[in-house]
Order: sequence, then C-alpha cells, then structure tokens
Amino acid sequence: MAVEVKVPMLPESVSEATLLNWHKQEGDFVKRDENLVDLETEKVVLEVPAPVDGIIQKLAKKDGDVVTADELLAVIEPQAAEDLAAEVPPAKAEPAPETTTKPVPEGAAEPASAAAAKSTTADERSGPAVNKLLAEHDLDPSKIEGTGKDGRLTKADVLSYIQPDKAEPVTVPVKQVASAAIATGERGERREAMSRLRSTIARRLKESQNTAAMLTSFNDVNLQAVMDLRKKYKQSFEEKHGARLGLMSFFVKASVEGLKRFPVVNAYVEGDEIIYHDFYDIGIATASPRGLVVPIIRDAELKSFAQIETEISNLGKKARDGKLTMDDLVGGTFTITNGGVFGSMLSTPILNPPQSGILGMHRIEQRPVAEDGQVVIRPMMYIALTYDHRIIDGAEAVRFLVTVKESLEDPARLLLQI
Repeated sequence: MAVEVKVPMLPESVSEATLLNWHKQEGDFVKRDENLVDLETEKVVLEVPAPVDGIIQKLAKKDGDVVTADELLAVIEPQAAEDLAAEVPPAKAEPAPETTTKPVPEGAAEPASAAAAKSTTADERSGPAVNKLLAEHDLDPSKIEGTGKDGRLTKADVLSYIQPDKAEPVTVPVKQVASAAIATGERGERREAMSRLRSTIARRLKESQNTAAMLTSFNDVNLQAVMDLRKKYKQSFEEKHGARLGLMSFFVKASVEGLKRFPVVNAYVEGDEIIYHDFYDIGIATASPRGLVVPIIRDAELKSFAQIETEISNLGKKARDGKLTMDDLVGGTFTITNGGVFGSMLSTPILNPPQSGILGMHRIEQRPVAEDGQVVIRPMMYIALTYDHRIIDGAEAVRFLVTVKESLEDPARLLLQI
C-alpha cells in the first residue's frame, strides 16, 4: 500500500514553510530515513525523511511552494532494495560479432556506429527521472543534446526536446552570465526572491525600528588583563575542559553582571507594561550560510566559563551546518553581537525585538592610552549598547556599559562578583 509523506508539525508560532528543494525525483528509489526534502521556516530548515524504503510515485509539491502542517508532499510505494534488484534480470552475455577495426585517419569523422555507441552513454549517466521520461516517450538519448555535467541529460533537456515551447527554464550560473556580459560589453541584473529567513530578518528589524526608541551609547575597553589571562591559562583550560578559552565567555559574564545591576536592560515592553526577567538568556548573534541567526545561551548566570564556551562552540557548528532547532533560537532576554570578527571598528547594532538591549563588540586594536601618567600601547575595543529609550534612561545605559568595561578590565571582579 502506498505511503503518504506529509508536512510534519511545524514549531510553535510558525504557520507555514517554504519547500526549498527535493533531494529525490519521481521514479527514484529512496531508503528509509533518507532526507527527501528541505522545508524552510522563519528560523530553521526542517528535513523530512522517508518513512519507508520504496519508489517515489508522486511529488505533490514543487520547489518554492508554501506549505502548512499535514499537507501532502509525496507518495511512496514501499519496496525493499533487494526486491528492486531482483526485478531486474541480469543481462545475458552474447558473443560479440567479429569486427575488423580500421584506424581512423587524423581529422576524419568517427564512424556512425562509434558515435552512436558514445551517445547512448548519456542514458546510462542520467538519473531515474530522466530515464523514465525517455522510456515513456520512446526517445533515443543520442538525439538529445545534454546540458548537464559531462553531457549528462537533464529533465529540462528531455522536456525541451518533447515540447520546446513548454520546456522548464534552465538556470544559468551567475559567473557564466557575468562572463558573457563582460565579453559582449553588456550589463545585466538578476532578481531572486528573499529566503524565508532573510524576509523574516528584514521584517523584524524594520518592526524594531518602527516600534522602539533606539539610542546607542559607546565606551572603550582595555582588554590587556583578559588577554594576559587567556594567554596564561589557555592551554590548561583547553586540556581540562576540552573547550577553547575565547573572548565571548568574558563578555557574556560581564553582560550578566551588568544586567543584574540594571534589570531594566534585561526587560522588554508589552503594551503599557514592563516585563522583567529574573533569568539571563543571552543570545549570541551568529552568521550562518542562510543569514544571521541568534542562538541562545540559557541561564548564563548559572554556567561556568567552560560551559559557556562549549555551548557557544556547539551552537556555532549547528548554525554553520544548518542544524539549529527552534529550541535553540526561541526566547532570549539580551543579545551580544560581534562585528569585530569581520573587521568592524564601530557600529550601532539594532535591537532584536522584543528585547530592550543589545551589546556590540568590535575589532581589537593596539592603541596608545595613558596609564599612570605614561603613554602605553594596549589592546583596545570599542563597545556599543543600543537600548530602548522608552524604558531605559541614558544614565542606566551608560552605567551598564561602565559595569561591562570594569568587569573586563579587571576579570577578578567576575570571579569575586564585586
């Protein structure tokens, strides 16, 4: 009996998803738990695995379609791999006719039989979906020009041959378009739809601008003490905890200290009320192949430096691999973003709604500073706090930044909680 594959239950607050791309086509064999299709929601990409081994009879949706929970995606006819192999009888070996091979003069055309033999290899190198089309229309693959890699026939090639006016559009690589434009002296442009994640980022950031009264305050931090501490204990820290001692754990701890002293920075506005949190879930803005994501370090006040560094490393890897879940991204009471890893000297970060504060880190530069009446060179960083001025006064924002600065310039404060 055929098995239906449906859109799984979507995460809470997510009503729909966009079908990114199929990994299999009609007529293909698929193994159980093999990924069939990727669905993109506002925050994460969901993989839909095959529930059984079998042949894909029908794909009910196409790339780019918007789907909701429990909608039909595909129909699979269950079939074991060994059963599929048994259905194909082994080819009987027939004695090859004796032929005399004559050398072909240089520059002369190949005999028709040789050319035909080469052209039929396109059928062997094509996928099941293409072979199915060829069989249904009784087509000779040698008569169809393949545009795929190494002359491989694509579904679009076959459809174009059958119905030239209704052929599927062929995507031309951007580099190829650019090269053609340069060669001909022409200039062009291309248009593509925003991904669901990019569209969500754009909408939320614009909402933040339209809703919050954003203001940014700045300070600079002498990171010499932190750098010395890292240099002294980096190796032993990694040997004991299996995690690299980075800068971010210091900034997370320093931010938590500031949030404890100024709870309104850890709060948010809801209607005419201010919602305060007695916990500290710190979002770490992270670049991923799909765009900016903000995974959460939950209960950061209860975690050690090693736990924070390990969690940041794990979440960063999940972001790069596209494996973040909704649980990794939902919530957060305060955000830290590090533009310094990309070379930013100074910026004004935008609030991550509904939060009321975001701390921006920037690149570290060796700069001259005055210490005890002398000019010395120190590793300095500008830090920026963007805050919602509706509930956070300038004095509170500046004092929050000063707390972060003091905690980083004298890391013993973080350990002694003073």
